[in-house]
Amino acid sequence: MTPPSRRAVSLGLASLVGGALPFTAAHAALPADDQALVDQAVAYLEGLSEARGRFVQTDARGQQVPGSLYLKRPGKARFDYDPPAGLLVVSDGGRVSIANSRLKTFDSYPLMATPLSLFLARQIRLDRGVVVTRVSRQSDGFTVTARDQKKQAEGQITLAFADSPLRLIGWTVTDAQGASTRIQLTKLEKTSGLAPSLFVLKDPRPQNVGRPRM
Repeated sequence: MTPPSRRAVSLGLASLVGGALPFTAAHAALPADDQALVDQAVAYLEGLSEARGRFVQTDARGQQVPGSLYLKRPGKARFDYDPPAGLLVVSDGGRVSIANSRLKTFDSYPLMATPLSLFLARQIRLDRGVVVTRVSRQSDGFTVTARDQKKQAEGQITLAFADSPLRLIGWTVTDAQGASTRIQLTKLEKTSGLAPSLFVLKDPRPQNVGRPRM
């Protein structure tokens, strides 16, 4: 099995964070029934103070990679891809780090510079320039599709929810070229007492690797 690229990882996980994006701006223009579903989704997401579960990521080529996820809002998340992918993505509350043990790479970004900050925020805001373009009902749930009002070229995200009980079951992010990356959640459940060590990821490389010479 070929491991997923860092771009695929970014697409898949950004969509989760983008999960908060769909519920912002333009919500006043939604029909009342659609807005009610959006409000339910937001309340559910804000109620996920701590959660754990499994996921399967499917990229545009149909390649599937499973893994485990842990959430601790505000600010913390861990996406641990199963072997042999060798990928680990961790938000420690301040930065989002991506480690690839197979390629021996390590990337780190400010949490506030990623869509993850919106999903992991203490309060999911409904007024930050995102347009809900569609709310669709299925026999056992609903989906919410949205795009960033200020960055339309970056594509869109669709969050999928199941009813009875209400729960997030996955999301799909589609880029400007129409390529989609899907995350399907399984066994996502609320929990408590997650170990702080789950949300710590340090650069394993020697300190001088990758640093520019002065």
